[in-house]
Amino acid sequence: MSGLLECSLAFQPEERTQIINISEKVKAEVGDALDAYPRTFYCSFHTTAGYADQHLMDRLRHDEANLRAYIGSFQHIFPQHGPYRHDQLHLRTELSEDQRTIEPRNADSHLTFISSGLENCVTYEHRPETPVYFVELDGINDNDDNNPRLRKTRVIGFNDSRRVHRERIPIEMSSHQMDSVNLRDRRLGFIEQLDEIIQRLGLPVGRVEISLADDERNTGLTVNEYETLLMRHDLIDVLKNPLQFMAERGASMLRDPLAIPEKARNYAKYDLVHLVNRLVEKLGWSESVIERAIDKMLAMPASRLLRMKRSVNMLISEGGRVCPGTYQSPILVQWRRAPENVRYLDVQFVLFE
Repeated sequence: MSGLLECSLAFQPEERTQIINISEKVKAEVGDALDAYPRTFYCSFHTTAGYADQHLMDRLRHDEANLRAYIGSFQHIFPQHGPYRHDQLHLRTELSEDQRTIEPRNADSHLTFISSGLENCVTYEHRPETPVYFVELDGINDNDDNNPRLRKTRVIGFNDSRRVHRERIPIEMSSHQMDSVNLRDRRLGFIEQLDEIIQRLGLPVGRVEISLADDERNTGLTVNEYETLLMRHDLIDVLKNPLQFMAERGASMLRDPLAIPEKARNYAKYDLVHLVNRLVEKLGWSESVIERAIDKMLAMPASRLLRMKRSVNMLISEGGRVCPGTYQSPILVQWRRAPENVRYLDVQFVLFE
């Protein structure tokens, strides 16, 4: 089969939590056309709705009931209407009064999405007989009856992929021991630089892989949404003392004390480094003293806690540009000062064929 198949879907969930068979929606849109492709790329443009990777679904036997039970176990840990700071809308200074009336109280959905390991983008070996599920965690907004949620996802069928270009890009860091850089910040121009390269190469559809240079140490990458109260309070509470967090909410994770995976830890670290930097600047404290305090608080060395990824991927589409979701940003985090305050990223541009 030559060429690609791109299918864009938009739909409204019928329930707050819903497991949606995307394979059926694709078939309703394009018939059996996707079956001709050996690989598929699924992309959700939302932070409380996405996909489980294929390895996890293999373990769940691609069974909807098993997936629902798996997601439900995390929803017991993070119940709706819990005492989340994120959902105390009067504290959300970035919201206008009108926005507060319709803003969803969905901290539990974010925490469930993060802790269960759902992904915004996944690549599957295509198996026409096996369903692929879109997991919706916040499909109904109780605060806004007049505007039901609209969900969008992209499905791409392709035969193969190949790297067509590689670029090393320096990223300036501060002199702080712990620092983070939002690579989507327009002042940095990183995403704009990627778009320029994509246009120069003439890449229509594919992915861009952002990786740390091989010799980079004490640093990592993640793709996350940043929401202040969720990051500074709710998730930090989980990380500081997960057993106490669970006891307070009437749930138990004793069967699996590591059920909040690495991804959730990474999410919290983005904000923690900014807290450290503010303490250094405002109080004049030594960074080494603060780092030791953080190590004790989290009961493990920072170098072990910050096990972030060395590479992340983003979709190339829309006529040749990087296409993150509205609130997705690739984020570079360090927990030791970079030599000469510069980190190097190797960016590979991969074409779907």
